[in-house]
Amino acid sequence: MMHVRTWIAGLALALCAQAQPARIVSTFPSVTETLFALGAGNRVVGVSTYCRYPPAVLALPKVGSYTKPDPEKIALLRPDLVIIEDSAVGLADRLSALGIRHVEVKEGSLPEVYSMIRDIGRAVALPEKAERLNADIRARLDGFRAEARGKPRPSALIVVGRTPGVLTNLIGVGPNAYLGELLEIAGASNVLKETPIAYPHISMETVVRLNPDIILDASMMGEAGANPRPLEERLRQPWMTHQELKAVRNGTAYGLSTELLVTPGPRVVEAVEAIRAKIRQNGPRQ
Repeated sequence: MMHVRTWIAGLALALCAQAQPARIVSTFPSVTETLFALGAGNRVVGVSTYCRYPPAVLALPKVGSYTKPDPEKIALLRPDLVIIEDSAVGLADRLSALGIRHVEVKEGSLPEVYSMIRDIGRAVALPEKAERLNADIRARLDGFRAEARGKPRPSALIVVGRTPGVLTNLIGVGPNAYLGELLEIAGASNVLKETPIAYPHISMETVVRLNPDIILDASMMGEAGANPRPLEERLRQPWMTHQELKAVRNGTAYGLSTELLVTPGPRVVEAVEAIRAKIRQNGPRQ
């Protein structure tokens, strides 16, 4: 009987350890930020090379890039949970072969932000905190929507890719993309609202034809480091030669360098605020 009790107690402890993992590895920034937002940051023992927020993660061991996490480096950290992106090719199989428990989550759209937070909360035994975090995000974003309701919406273009230094190979943001959702919440009207493509390639001729009130060039997001101003000014410069654009004439063509825009997660409210700040800085003029 004593042996049975000991076995049951051991099994209970093992299940508890799995339910509340003590050593967690995150393989991309959205997961890392979510873990810290849920209060599980002290359990994170490894992150990707792209994880830079909160500052505490800078000192943590790195397990490879966002696209190619290294299973061997992960294994050396002896994690009892690894959280990976569902599109990480072959990583789940490699971790399974190494006997490492892992959970796959998906990032991208705003609804997927909520589901990612919920899934991570369950995986680390903090489901109530995850629900509270989601409720807080929803409430704050609903507040932005309510504030914008009934007010004039300036037309805006977000550029997330182009040839460095020149305005060729432009990649814009469609209404169904994550940043397209945030642009609408921030109170602007997307000039690319007719496209079903999330990130369409557009020409400079298209930009001139659409002639947005505001241009947000975020083609080098997350590369500014501690001082964003020089990069944001460099992003603006190629646009300044196009005086035919009212955003250029009105001083409403901006560079955006914040990594907030490329990290769908618990800082989505701050990402909307970054866009709102530019939209509100100067109202649309003719």
